[in-house]
Amino acid sequence: MSDKFLYETLDSASELGFLKKEIPSYLKDNLNPKFALRPYQVESFARFFHCRDQDFPDKEWPLHFLFNMATGSGKTLIMAGLILYLYEKGYRNFLFFVNSTNIIEKTRDNFLNPLSSKFLFKENIRFGAQRVNVTPVVNFEGINENDISICFTTIQKLHSDLTAEKENAITYEDFKSKKNRADGG
Repeated sequence: MSDKFLYETLDSASELGFLKKEIPSYLKDNLNPKFALRPYQVESFARFFHCRDQDFPDKEWPLHFLFNMATGSGKTLIMAGLILYLYEKGYRNFLFFVNSTNIIEKTRDNFLNPLSSKFLFKENIRFGAQRVNVTPVVNFEGINENDISICFTTIQKLHSDLTAEKENAITYEDFKSKKNRADGG
């Protein structure tokens, strides 16, 4: 096992030009064009793509990533781009949870409201000829398999939903039954 952190290895790979810094066209084409990607955001995407798609020593599924970036640096835009990337890889269901209802509401607006000044997607998301909707859900039952389904919740509500069974709440079964095994995850 290496004594280096993964980010240190990726720093070296990036400096040596081993990371592909090409953003897939479906990702660029489906993000709101008023938000140009900054070089460090392109670097963040490149690191994620590399880690997800390449084999390397000690790689274990599920992969865990942390984007350690300052407030206002565009983490939510990266999240929107990663959702598009993972959608293209076959993922459809996403869970967004934080400790504050205020953050949930801002993020919902950024992901779902085309009238928001910080709306992150193009109004009509397309993968080839197929139009894709971003849909808020309370659980992953009865969803449209062509949509990007996002459950927005707080850590406290997620804990409550998972530990006290109730109707129309997210459950552990939502995670077991929807797990994508195509890539080990």
